[in-house]
Amino acid sequence: MIILVMGVSGSGKTSVGEKLAESLSYKFADADDFHSLENIDKMHNGIALDDADRLPWLQKIQDAIKKYLEENKNLVLTCSALKESYRQMLLIDGESVKLVYLKGSFELIHNRLKERLNHFMSEKLLESQFDILEEPLNAITVDISQPLEDIVREILEKL
Repeated sequence: MIILVMGVSGSGKTSVGEKLAESLSYKFADADDFHSLENIDKMHNGIALDDADRLPWLQKIQDAIKKYLEENKNLVLTCSALKESYRQMLLIDGESVKLVYLKGSFELIHNRLKERLNHFMSEKLLESQFDILEEPLNAITVDISQPLEDIVREILEKL
């Protein structure tokens, strides 16, 4: 099984994903690691990515998902997956790929991003992420204002 944990930057994808993977004894991967240096530079400089920037990144992630499915390996993968069209690329098998949406308010996430150090994603880009966010209808949706352990427990119960 692959669990795709999605949400805007600062929603806690990495923290939740790592804890979830640890709880399930699954491998963990972060979609940030699939970005090109050009995309990272853009985001670091406060320039929002567009669909053309994201397409090669999403293709790399899709390839990784296919590989894990072919090898019958379990994975927790974190990815913003903000648009439905992005998720359609990644949710290639409805039985084997499950979607978890980490939902939170702009204010909560903005405050988290202001406190985050040494990350290429600037809090200045958060508004652009909320602007393009298409909330999923077919996901396990979790309120991120709870403690990490409660978020992971809720996901595990709903899986």
